[in-house]
Amino acid sequence: MCGFVGIVDIRGRREIDPELLGRMNDSQTHRGPDEGGVHLSPGVGLGHRRLSIIDLSSGQQPLYNEDQSVVVVYNGEIYNHASLRAELQGFGHVFRTHCDTEVIVHAWEQWGESCVTRFNGMFSFALWDANKSELFLARDRLGIKPLYYAVLPTGQVVFGTELKALLLHPELPRNLDDLAIEEYFAFGYVPDPKTILKDVSKLRPAHTLKFRRGEKTPEPREYWDVPFEIGPAVSFDEARQELAERLRASVERRLMSEVPLGAFLSGGVDSSAVVAMMSGLSDSKVNTCSISFGDPRYNESQFAEMVATKYATNHNVESVQSDDFDLIDTLASYYDEPFADSSAMPTYRVCELARKHVTVALSGDGGDENFAGYRRYRWHAYEEKVRSLLPQGIRGPLFGFLGTVYPKLDWAPKFLRAKTTFQALARDSLAGFLDSVSVVSDHNRRLLFSQPFKESLQGYNAVEVFRHYANKTPTDDPLSLVQYLDLKTYLPGDILTKVDRASMAHSLEVRVPILDHTFVEWASSLNPEWKLKGREGKHILKQAMTEHLPHDVLFREKMGFAVPLASWFRGPLKERISALADTPGLRQLGYFDRNVINTMVQHHQAGLRDHSAIIWSLVMFEASMRKLGLSAGS
Repeated sequence: MCGFVGIVDIRGRREIDPELLGRMNDSQTHRGPDEGGVHLSPGVGLGHRRLSIIDLSSGQQPLYNEDQSVVVVYNGEIYNHASLRAELQGFGHVFRTHCDTEVIVHAWEQWGESCVTRFNGMFSFALWDANKSELFLARDRLGIKPLYYAVLPTGQVVFGTELKALLLHPELPRNLDDLAIEEYFAFGYVPDPKTILKDVSKLRPAHTLKFRRGEKTPEPREYWDVPFEIGPAVSFDEARQELAERLRASVERRLMSEVPLGAFLSGGVDSSAVVAMMSGLSDSKVNTCSISFGDPRYNESQFAEMVATKYATNHNVESVQSDDFDLIDTLASYYDEPFADSSAMPTYRVCELARKHVTVALSGDGGDENFAGYRRYRWHAYEEKVRSLLPQGIRGPLFGFLGTVYPKLDWAPKFLRAKTTFQALARDSLAGFLDSVSVVSDHNRRLLFSQPFKESLQGYNAVEVFRHYANKTPTDDPLSLVQYLDLKTYLPGDILTKVDRASMAHSLEVRVPILDHTFVEWASSLNPEWKLKGREGKHILKQAMTEHLPHDVLFREKMGFAVPLASWFRGPLKERISALADTPGLRQLGYFDRNVINTMVQHHQAGLRDHSAIIWSLVMFEASMRKLGLSAGS
């Protein structure tokens, strides 16, 4: 795994500042501590940091074709590189290394832009073709690897694996994007393609972008989508057996490595399934890594131990203390943009643990999105049934009234907390689903934001992110639709971003077999009723694993990989949170109603409300603003 940067003049051939390029490249040394390299030619500067995984002796980047007219910098792994190499050699291409990077160069020469459709892997890369005067940027289908870019007023394109590298360019505008802030407080992250900055974008997953010198800025092009087309008629038992076979094949593709390799083992279904498949494919013991929590509400270590014992893995466990909040500023440094998923803390720690033993780790990410594992899918299915019984003209006023008058009972048992359900039922399907995933609800965002900031939004609402994808979704099934939305938003924006930054902070490569695009395509073709059966999510995955995993691992209540924020804000972080509204990162921007922040903090600390998610979002926003030194937009 690696990091790369670049500066390309698309108006002319003006000289690239080598010192600036070097500083941008070095800002990502944590992504590639083994080697660094740069390419400089008229109007083109590329930089690369390498974490050596395959072909340790000769895989240095930037990497060129035979006559050095094509050069690439790349982050990721192409798992089918060996078969592609053989195919390209059949066309007459000559290889000088055994690394997967060189396949990209020759695939570009052979197939042009469509080369990305040949790759099975996780990747982002930048390629310069001197003969065509073209810059080609690409990102993998699911968005496992990141890619930031900006077109500067001077006509330079500046890009990199992390935002921090772009921020070193003195000509990059630093204005915040108001719409991105609305989206951040709704989702807890800034969804692609926006970033926290107006003038910087993230390339969406499964997209490419080709600049040609002297031509106007192009639009990104999509080269793949999750099909969600019901496949050939098969029985449930046949599909269950095929799932296990396909998962095994996906895991096997990700075992290539010339460095120590292992797996995360949380004790959940997904990571346990990956470890089970690895154990059946490995001649030696699998290295597994897990963390435990002192708070039993978050501790899955006993279930991880069951799987580790069953497969006799080399199991490594470390305890994470419940006062690990010193990581706040550290996380802000690595994530660059505001990021409000508190599970970034234990993720950072498990990556830290894994790196002590391995350089590559397999994870179980993607199981919930592919097989409907989140509780919100179950609630959405229930709400959709109610919506189908009542037209919006009746449902909106009725449940809107109930949502207004019903008290908010944070302290009560779940079955009495009906306020948010009533509010969701008053909305249409997309707004209701957003309400179920929002870190800060629409109502609370309107309270939290200052009047001038609300006016600057001009009525914009984060639900437009969902509407964009719903307008292009290939399915009309209610469950498949929200799975599609998560695959396009939550998966790349939250889950994969969290793992990428946490793992790269420790120079650890993480591979994601459940997100093999051929596996995702196949999973999307399954009958939705096989994924969510009654109250049970991931039904077919669990049934496929019954021969491989203990019953108590498969059929237990899902636990979150989270931290006790509510108690932190009433205990060890009480003083810091009490002064939150007056911190420079919030006060100077003028985006927030300070009185509302103070009231929310007071109510939370008094135990009257649980505002921990809102407070955490503000804490991480403030920390990011402070670390980045950003100011309000013009």
